[in-house]
Amino acid sequence: MSDGKSVGEFGSKEWCEACGKAGAKMLEDANLPAETAWGFSEVYLYPPERLLADDRKMSAYYFMVKDGKCSGGDGVAEGCTDLDGFHISAVWGAICNQSQSLYGPEGQKQRSVEEGVMYKEIAEYLGRSEIWAKGEGGSAKPMIWPPEIVAAITVGDGLHNVAANLQTPSPEYEDLPTTELRVPIFGDMTEEQKKSFLKLLAIQI
Repeated sequence: MSDGKSVGEFGSKEWCEACGKAGAKMLEDANLPAETAWGFSEVYLYPPERLLADDRKMSAYYFMVKDGKCSGGDGVAEGCTDLDGFHISAVWGAICNQSQSLYGPEGQKQRSVEEGVMYKEIAEYLGRSEIWAKGEGGSAKPMIWPPEIVAAITVGDGLHNVAANLQTPSPEYEDLPTTELRVPIFGDMTEEQKKSFLKLLAIQI
């Protein structure tokens, strides 16, 4: 699965490859019924150009099980998003830093609360409720999590913590104020930091 060593930035080819393979190994180790068909994919929008070097087409990773075979890696394999499962696109800058935080029992819930505060403060700063133009802030298909899949990817440290351990810090967040879970605190940023952060999120002022 993973030896726990960090391999690259959130959304980098190295990190995505390692996360995809870790997820596929979790499914494989679960000995799922032969008829199981399920897929996971995350596509990161507006990543820094350095993450798309060497003609890399997108910042993304996937893993899936179909026809008794588990696979995963960088990008999104053909047919993966046609499967029931978890498929999202998300703005890289909005979730990068906090994705390196390890979760305890309430980690995901607390992160969502803190991200809600971040988005609220951004909306208040901009003076509008919709902070991204339509279609630019990411999307998600209906999420389907069969119990056997949940059990497979939460075994041990769980997929999120495995991915977090594989991640190295990204320089864009080095001087930004953040919560303990690494969620950026927009309200505590300087004016210069706010404008730089909004640019990172591809939000038009």
